[in-house]
Amino acid sequence: MKQIKNILTFTTLLLSLVITPAAWAISLDDAKSQGLVGEQMNGYLGEVVISPEVKALVKSINSKRREAYAETARNAGVDINIIELRIGERLIQRAPAGQYIQAPNGQWSKK
Repeated sequence: MKQIKNILTFTTLLLSLVITPAAWAISLDDAKSQGLVGEQMNGYLGEVVISPEVKALVKSINSKRREAYAETARNAGVDINIIELRIGERLIQRAPAGQYIQAPNGQWSKK
């Protein structure tokens, strides 16, 4: 039962990652496809290009991710760092070719 709950929580998290508020001038998908943001190994979105609009988008998305990661960690009885790293790995693996990902050395590269 706990595993099913974890799967549902993870699915909800993934859905929330692709849905962005309508108020943003640029969507997460647009920002990724334009090379403005990329996925980091720690499970959070990072700024590839620095601008106030990008910074606001990244802050909003990462805040939602942090909340979801914390809930998932609580439900699974593990430290949030484990959830962040596991989801970070998955987000990087699932990033389509042409989007930016952050390498272990901290440098941005196109996948």
